[in-house]
Amino acid sequence: MKNYTILIILMVGGIGAVGFIFGSDVVKMSIPIQDYEIFVDPIIDKQDLFDVGRITIQNTGSKPITNIHVNFGDGDTLDLKVLEPGDKILLSPPSENSMQFVMISADNDIFVNKAYREMPKMVGMMGS
Repeated sequence: MKNYTILIILMVGGIGAVGFIFGSDVVKMSIPIQDYEIFVDPIIDKQDLFDVGRITIQNTGSKPITNIHVNFGDGDTLDLKVLEPGDKILLSPPSENSMQFVMISADNDIFVNKAYREMPKMVGMMGS
């Protein structure tokens, strides 16, 4: 009986530890920790006839981000005035862009440089 009690305590403790780890990740995503922080996700979806690019930009900080400069590469740029906390925008690079990378800079020493990542292909999906 004592062995079962110890086993149950260990299992409950393990489940609690896993719950704490995953819970702290969710809290970190939903509660801004830094004043100025930006999330950038450039995606390229390669189809049979053409490639589609999409860039997600989100202000994950607690203060507005101002004077955002988006460099799509190949000399293509876009300037945005302000992105409020929690706001998310989706951008598409110009149609003739090579879609190799995207660089985002803004006030308060924000700079992000990311290469495009490919969308995973799934059976039955368009372009797979």
